[in-house]
Order: sequence, then structure tokens, then C-alpha cells
Amino acid sequence: MDVLADLRRRGMVHQTTDDAGLPAWLAEKPRTLYAGFDPTADSLHVGHLVGMMILRRFQRAGHRPIAIVGGATGMIGDPSGKSDERNLLSKETIEANVAGMRAQMRKILDFDGPHGAQLLNNLDWIGPFSYLDFLRDVGKNFSVNTMLAKDSVKARLGSEAGLSYTEFSYMLLQAFDFVKLHETHGCELQVGGSDQWGNITAGIDLARRMRGVQLFGMTCPLLTDSEGRKMGKSEKSGTVWLSPEKTPPYVFYQYWINLPDADVGRCLGFFTDLSHEELDALDAARAANPGKRESQVKLAEELTKLVHGEAALAKVQRASQILFGAEIDKLSDAELQEIFADVPSTLQPRHILDDGKVTITDALALSNLAKSRGEARRVVQQGGAYVSNRRIEDPATVLTAEHLAGESVMVLRSGKKSYALLRFVV
Repeated sequence: MDVLADLRRRGMVHQTTDDAGLPAWLAEKPRTLYAGFDPTADSLHVGHLVGMMILRRFQRAGHRPIAIVGGATGMIGDPSGKSDERNLLSKETIEANVAGMRAQMRKILDFDGPHGAQLLNNLDWIGPFSYLDFLRDVGKNFSVNTMLAKDSVKARLGSEAGLSYTEFSYMLLQAFDFVKLHETHGCELQVGGSDQWGNITAGIDLARRMRGVQLFGMTCPLLTDSEGRKMGKSEKSGTVWLSPEKTPPYVFYQYWINLPDADVGRCLGFFTDLSHEELDALDAARAANPGKRESQVKLAEELTKLVHGEAALAKVQRASQILFGAEIDKLSDAELQEIFADVPSTLQPRHILDDGKVTITDALALSNLAKSRGEARRVVQQGGAYVSNRRIEDPATVLTAEHLAGESVMVLRSGKKSYALLRFVV
């Protein structure tokens, strides 16, 4: 498999250090490559997925990937692409973040196969360095003039925030990672986002100066939409995380379902293992019938399955069906809250439900799906009243705990799409 040609066709190559020679070099034999991920949170987010999927595609082409969790570099903070200095995290926070990211990476990369991935923490080799040893062994090989010429450094020096010595040192640490990984694991290629070009080339230069070896680099585009804005943030819930605790699987699934047509084709190439023929077929189907949203559904299915597993995908698909009228079996209140996050909710005392004092007519009025009991009665008589997406035809029907969709939540619907929740609390 010509992995570089595959990545180019998917739009995942921004630049390389050897456009002409890299394809043949990769074809000679299996190579070891790495990408780094700083543990600024206890979860990866969708922006990290680009780098993870590049490692995954290299692995499937027979190469060996290394994912570096930056326990050391994360204590410094990368100035690339940032207008202000990051908040420095404690060692304990970083250790917790590393553990969370490690579990997520294992879902995307194969750590056990013949080309098994490795997961390393750069604190293991940078931590033991004394300050003087690092200056003597590493710092002496860096030209300050060269560092100042890097775009990431120039951008910050020209900003109001400036650049601290701590952040300025980040490039040395990441560059040394590349040298160390070459020595210990035979790593010869580093990949990263386009904002990492300066750090990657610094590592290549350091390896040449310290060890006299030729290493290579490749960057991928940053995850942006068709208008150049960063993707991976939901207007309602903020950053889209891979952690189900931070971004529930249903919210994750809906983020991809709601992508505009202008962005979904690129994301299908980036984030799925679909063949080029399958991608082309989806492009053609999207052009012929965009309203069907076949591409968005496929993307949401593939990514939810990859990140959260088959069982989670089945649950979110069921949740989507519920919003389109499927009957609701018993779910948890938390699951209902995810599904109906944008639906109005009204609190009522639990005893009125337990005492048999709530009819379907009352419920429609209490939930504001009807302006009055008279209007509610007409909705029921006309066949437009539903509880848990089951039609109620008698205006006098008494609702009980059996009509709850969760522990305390009742899902009401008027007509085809007007939903409301009643929450019965003690």
C-alpha cells in the first residue's frame, strides 16, 4: 500500500521534508514513526483524531507507530498556534490526563499485532535530565537565530503576550524526543499538525547535529471547516471530546450528523477506513441527493463505533430513531437528558403522579404543549397526543409511573415533532 498516496488523496498531507524521496523510502521496508500529544486534558478531542488516524493508516500499511504522551512537554506548554501562554499544570494533573488519553489511544491503534503500536511518555527520558546536562548535551546544538526564525516563535514574539523562556524551551524538548526515539526505537519519521512544522524540523536538525542521521517529517492540515474555522467545537456543548463523560456518545454522534455538506466529505477521508471507491460513491450520492444526508450518517456511524464501540453506536442509533417517532422503552434519566437536551422540561411533584391525579389532558397543559386543557383535549381527540411516542386516544386516560420513560421523566409529544418533558420529583 502506498500510504503517502493514500493520505494525499484523503487530503491529509500538508507538507513533507522530502516530497520526491519519501514515497520510495517508505516503500523500502517497514518504518517507525511517531506523533506527540500533550496531556492538557484528561481526554483527547476530535482535533487529536487527525494525528491518531494518520498513525492508524501508517500501521495498516505495515509501518510501526509510536504515540507519545507528553508528560514532560505538557508541563511546559507548546506555544505553537497560541496567542497566550498556557496555564502550567501540576505533575499530578498531568499523570491523570496521561492515563485518560492512554485508554482512548488503545481504541484507535493496534498495540498487539505484528506492527503493534507503542505508547510512551517523554517524561521517562526527559525527567532524569539535570538542567546543566540538558544545556550541555542538547542546548549547545541549537541556534537561537534558527529558533527565532520559526513561524511559531515569530508569531508569539510579535504578539502582545510575548513569549516566556519556558515556552521558548519547548522546541528543544520536542526536538530531543525525536533524537531519543531514533536511538531507542529506530524512529525515522515524525508526523503532526501543520502548526508543528517548526518543532518537527528542529528535531530533524538536532538529530543531524547530535547523531549525524537523516530523519523525516510530515504535517497534516489542521481540522478546519470549509470557511477556515477550527472544527471540533459544538455551539451548545463546546469541545467535542472522545471521553463519554465529557461528550456523551449521543452528542458525539449528533455532532457528525449535523455537519454541513461542505465539510463532511473531507471528514470522511480523514476519519474513516472507507476505501477510495466508497468515498467516491458517497461524494456522488451527496451531490445527487444532499437531503438524504447519507454521508453524515456514515461518518457518524463509523466514528462513534471507532471511539465508543458497537454497543454505544446501537444506543445512539436507537436514540435517533426515538426523535423520529420510535416508541421509547425504559431508558435512564441521563440518557433521556442527552436525547432531549433541547426539549423544554417542566418539574412537577411526584405525588400527583403516584396519586393518579394526572391525565393526558393535564400533562399536555402542564408541559405547555397545549395552552389550555380544552386545547389539550382537542389534541388528544384528533390523534395528536403521545406518551413515550405511543398514541393516547382517550382524553381521560390517567398517566401513572408505567408511562415514565425513565426513573422520573415522562416524554410527551404533540403532533409530529413537538416534544416536552415532565419531570416528577419528590
